[in-house]
Amino acid sequence: MDILLCGSFDDDERDAWRAALQEAFPDARWHLSATPEIAARIDAAVVANPLPGSLQGLTNLRLIQSLWAGVDRLLADPSLPADVPVTRMVDPAMNAAMAETALWATLSLHRDFFAYARQQHTGTWRPLAQRRADEIQVTLLGMGQMGRACAGRLLALGYRVEGWNLHGGSIEGMPLHSGMAALWALLGRSDIVINLLPLTVQTTDLLNQRFFDALRPGTGLVNLARGAHVVEADLLRALDNGQVGQAVLDVFRSEPLPADHPFWHHPKVMLLPHVAAATDLRSAARIVAQNLQALRDDRPLAHRVQRTRGY
Repeated sequence: MDILLCGSFDDDERDAWRAALQEAFPDARWHLSATPEIAARIDAAVVANPLPGSLQGLTNLRLIQSLWAGVDRLLADPSLPADVPVTRMVDPAMNAAMAETALWATLSLHRDFFAYARQQHTGTWRPLAQRRADEIQVTLLGMGQMGRACAGRLLALGYRVEGWNLHGGSIEGMPLHSGMAALWALLGRSDIVINLLPLTVQTTDLLNQRFFDALRPGTGLVNLARGAHVVEADLLRALDNGQVGQAVLDVFRSEPLPADHPFWHHPKVMLLPHVAAATDLRSAARIVAQNLQALRDDRPLAHRVQRTRGY
């Protein structure tokens, strides 16, 4: 079995991934490039946002396995083979890490720890009113694997949690709303909104002026999904007028965030460098190996992407 590993890696990242993947799936020939004599033998491509056109000419390709949970950039490549299954990374270790970040952000917003940090910088000693967890309404946008992991942690601490997605479904132990008509009323009763949506045509620019106007003044916003969900000028306006009381932002339209971007110095923005849930090479390599073995055994592939949905 011949497998191509390609993506937007630096040399150290590439070498680390290759070592982890070879250890997890040793009975294969791993390639870092597809020369003409190798291209026709490639059975699967394990990718991390490869450059557009990277998978052209692989006439025997039977699987495209993404190392990342988000596949929006991958699917945006017009040269991506249309008849080859694409699978995405769904890693329990990454889900747990995302839930930890969501829990930290929720606790920090609930208990006013960001406000206390601002007070420290001005030498202000002023205790703020403390609410109970069951008085805080947390809304989760996006109820996939990560959203469900976050919901479990938040519910265990006593928060009131409701979820929203575009396509419906049900989750035991909490309300789940779907469709755009349900979104606006849900935002209006939220204290904290956490975005974990996939980036699709329907969700790009969803966090815009209309979205922020639907919030109660002072609502906390946590974006752990994609930068392109947010219209940045609209968020800055909502922060300045108090409609959003504090934003925790892990993802941005341009990364690294440009040095002159106003988010860097805004007093109501907590900025993270896309670290909410880093991929764990060890667990991710095992998950890739399981799909490669399924391909070899002609069994169903796990976490297959529905291209029409975009995830």
